[in-house]
Amino acid sequence: MPNRTPHVLYVDDDPGLARLVEKAMQRRGYNYDHATSGEEGLALIHNGGIDVVVLDHYLPTGTGLDVLAQIAALEDRPTVVYVTGSAETDVAVAALKSGATDYVPKTLSEEFMELLLTAIDHAIDRVRLNRAKVKAERDILEARERAEMLLGEVNHRVANSLAMVAALVGLQANAVTDAEAKRALSETQARIHAIAGVHRHLYTSDDVRSVQVADYIKSLVDELEASVQLEGQTATLQVDVEPFTMSTEKVASLGVMLTELVTNALKYAYAGREAGEVRIHMTRREGVVEMCVEDDGIGWTGTGKPQGTGLGSRIVKAMAHSLEAEVAYETAGGGTCVRVTFSV
Repeated sequence: MPNRTPHVLYVDDDPGLARLVEKAMQRRGYNYDHATSGEEGLALIHNGGIDVVVLDHYLPTGTGLDVLAQIAALEDRPTVVYVTGSAETDVAVAALKSGATDYVPKTLSEEFMELLLTAIDHAIDRVRLNRAKVKAERDILEARERAEMLLGEVNHRVANSLAMVAALVGLQANAVTDAEAKRALSETQARIHAIAGVHRHLYTSDDVRSVQVADYIKSLVDELEASVQLEGQTATLQVDVEPFTMSTEKVASLGVMLTELVTNALKYAYAGREAGEVRIHMTRREGVVEMCVEDDGIGWTGTGKPQGTGLGSRIVKAMAHSLEAEVAYETAGGGTCVRVTFSV
């Protein structure tokens, strides 16, 4: 209503009083309609454009409470000022409980008209405020939906760009002949895939603030398993992850850490022996996530000089710091279980 003239509907079968209200509305510059029955008033309300209804209690058929009950069911309902007899306070209370915003005791004095006009003015102010609030909330919702749509598009493009970078790294790995360089590039490619997977899940999700962990880990392990098979390794990967969501920032760090732990297990756990399983377990209990990457290999306690360059161990420590996670290496029963716990 901010950019249009307020529209007042007066529902009362008293023609004399209706003329007085009409003149007062004209002096204020308001649009005005008069209905002599509840049915006629409801028809005008359903046509739309009515901001304030002044509703008399006694009508030719039924009462104003009957009309008020039908007005209350409307989605964009006008504000109602209820008019009752001066001694009918119980009726006034019933009207307020049924959705009227104000009431005016009906008398033959000049004070009645003054009170009625004041109530109408206040009702119009209320309508302006309520509709301004609704518009602001609608604008905020539309802006949020646009922002989420744009963010989804950004995640889509980031995922595609990272996939292209990973493909280029893969081409470079195929082009080099040095085995150590080829391995380093393949591991870099896996790390890029881990981050790209987060963005890929974000642009297909309804909530860009979080990622469904089980789906993400499954797709990440599938990519790792495919690369393992291409390299001729025969270790198998088993995944047991409970379904829950995590914030985007934490999932990215978790994915990179998991990639390093699985890669290290594939490289070193079964060195010099027949390849076995690498198992990934993940649960969430009372706001604490526990992830375990375990194997049946030669075992490592996490202490001493790491095999290889040690870059993977440094990345694990960096991601653990990002997650504020505790990392424990367990070797009881043979093999290694790297247990990671952190709060979400």
